[in-house]
Amino acid sequence: MEEKKDVLILAIESSCDETASAVVKNGREVLSNVISSQIALHTLYGGVVPEIASRKHIEKINEVIQEALDQAGVKLSEIDAIGVTYGPGLVGALLVGVAEAKAISYAAGIPLVGVHHIEGHISANYIACKELEPPFICLVVSGGHTHLVVVRDYGKYEIIGKTRDDAAGEAFDKVARAIGLGYPGGPKIDRLAKEGNPDAIHFPRAKVEDAPYDFSFSGVKSAVLNYLNGCHMKGEPVVEADVAASFQKAVCDVLVEHAVQAVKDYGIPKLALAGGVASNSALREAMKAACEKEGVSFYYPSPILCTDNAAMIGAAAYYEYINGVRSGLDLNAVPNLRLGER
Repeated sequence: MEEKKDVLILAIESSCDETASAVVKNGREVLSNVISSQIALHTLYGGVVPEIASRKHIEKINEVIQEALDQAGVKLSEIDAIGVTYGPGLVGALLVGVAEAKAISYAAGIPLVGVHHIEGHISANYIACKELEPPFICLVVSGGHTHLVVVRDYGKYEIIGKTRDDAAGEAFDKVARAIGLGYPGGPKIDRLAKEGNPDAIHFPRAKVEDAPYDFSFSGVKSAVLNYLNGCHMKGEPVVEADVAASFQKAVCDVLVEHAVQAVKDYGIPKLALAGGVASNSALREAMKAACEKEGVSFYYPSPILCTDNAAMIGAAAYYEYINGVRSGLDLNAVPNLRLGER
C-alpha cells in the first residue's frame, strides 16, 4: 500500500484589512500563518477605508507570502496548490490577492483554487478541532455576516438562517462608536462588558416572523442609541459598562437560542462557531453552557483563527483541491459572493 502524499497549500487572504498568507498541510496542520494587520491605520478613520486597505495589500503581499514560505521551511516548488479568497469582501482588496495568486499560479505552474471567505471561517474549526468532521451546524458571526449553516459535507453548505439587516459584528461596532469606545468595537465591548451588569438594562431580542433561524440586530442597536440619547436629554449618567454588558447579552441570547434550536431541529448534536465575533468571550461561555445542558459537542477556533487569516483559507482550499476543484486564470473577485455559490 503506497503512502499518501502530503498536500501543501499556499493560502492568500486579502478580503478586508488583513494581508495574510499561510502554508497548510493536509487541511489541518498549519506550518505558518502570517498576518499583517492594518487596524492601527484604519482606527484613525473609525473603520476600514477600502482604498487605503487595497494599497496596503499591494505593499505587503509579496513580503507576507515570502515570510509564510520561510516560516514553513517550504519552497514554492513543493506547493501543491494555491488557495485564495475571491469573495465576499471589499472588491479592491480581494483583487490584490486574486491577482497575486493567479500570477504565482501561472508563473510556477501550480493549480489555483478560489476559496469562499465564509467557507474559510467555517474551516478554521478543522484546524482547531482535529476530530471535527461534517455534518455539523455552524454559526458564522463576523462584521459582515451572521449565518446559521448546516455543513453537510466538505464544501457542501446549506444556509438555514441569516441576518435581515445588520450583522452581529456590525452592531457591535456601531454600539461601541455610540458609547465612545472607538474602533474596532467588538473586542472593546467584550472587555468593558466584564465590568458591567448584563441585567441592568433590558434591550430587545428580535424574532423574525416565519423564519425561526433568521436574525435581526438593527432593533437592538437602535434601542441602545435611544437609551443613550434619553439619558443625555434627561441629564442622567450613563454607566457605559452596564450598557455594553446588557447589549452584549441581548445579542448573545439570540445567537445561542437560534443555534441550539437548529441543532435540536436538525438532529445534529455538533455545533461550531466561526468568524470574528466567535472570539467574543461572553458568546463562547453562553454557547458552551447551552451545549453542555443539551448534550451537544461544541467547537470553536482559537481567537487568532477567528479573525481574518490565511490558515483557514488553506484548510478550505485543501478540501476543495482534493475534491477536484480548480480555478482558471479567469478567476475574478466577487465582492458579494453567497455561501455555497461557485
